[in-house]
Amino acid sequence: MHDIARLANVSTPTVSRVLNGSSLVTAETRDRVLEVAKTHGYAVNRNAQKLRNARTNTIAVMLDFGSHRHGAIGDPFIFELLAGVSEALSIRDQDLLLSPPGLQSARDFRDFFRARGADGFIVLGQGTRDDMLRTLARESIPLVVWGAVAPDAPYCAVGSDNLEGGTLAGRHFLARQRKRWLFIGDTRHEELRLRYEGLRLAAKDREDVTIDLLPIASMAFTATAQAVTAHLDTVDRPDAVFAFSDTAAMAALGAFRASGLCAPGDLSLVGYNNIPPAAHFSPAITTIDQKTDLAGALLVEKLMQQIDGGRPTSVVLPTDIVVRET
Repeated sequence: MHDIARLANVSTPTVSRVLNGSSLVTAETRDRVLEVAKTHGYAVNRNAQKLRNARTNTIAVMLDFGSHRHGAIGDPFIFELLAGVSEALSIRDQDLLLSPPGLQSARDFRDFFRARGADGFIVLGQGTRDDMLRTLARESIPLVVWGAVAPDAPYCAVGSDNLEGGTLAGRHFLARQRKRWLFIGDTRHEELRLRYEGLRLAAKDREDVTIDLLPIASMAFTATAQAVTAHLDTVDRPDAVFAFSDTAAMAALGAFRASGLCAPGDLSLVGYNNIPPAAHFSPAITTIDQKTDLAGALLVEKLMQQIDGGRPTSVVLPTDIVVRET
């Protein structure tokens, strides 16, 4: 910057102001400094700039790799969320650091934050990490989570009304006079537990309805299909199925079809998330819709409030059922 200042016949602080977009510099001076910088190949070292500032202007976005077989996430819903977060961060001129390696424990997160690896964390999916997230929140590490909203959770969360989503699925089954229901999902995940509880709530006064639970440790497509196939070989076949995601619903449909069962004739099926392929699958999947178009912006807004010293509240987004062929 000293060289640019000398060549442009201005002070070094003026060069700094120009390169940082300050409005305190005249247009004529700004153009002259930028032209000199361009001619001599000067560019701002962003990493050095971050070291001088109180913030890194970097947000770490953490995916729940642990809930997927071999750490491979294939559910389009996660990438819809990620796209929304990425767009909201870019509007705020924040860098996105995607799932930096080695962050497995609360201590790892804490050390990464204190080493100024990022200004805060957006966690897409609680998975089975609720205890760790609570620990981080109690240590005042900026953190926002996409997932279930619990009244006693010390961290800020944004998520859909999972209990209502399950209830809507149950009412859908009752309207079609289905009696043997199956919920597919790992209820160790708070989001999925609430969906299961909502399903049970819809049938609480119905003695003629039975609800089975098929827990699946991995959210991967193939693992879900294999689990459903094995389940069909050991129990009475269901006439209604509520899957933890649309991707899981697609996997289940394939397993049912191989066993000679088809929706909607033999069974009713409801997925979750309303990903775009659900409407074009054959048959088109009835699903619970989440307002993912709002989620990314909300997650970023809540985190930035924390980084600025605020105490943002959690948000429960509305859910609705989208009835299609299944």
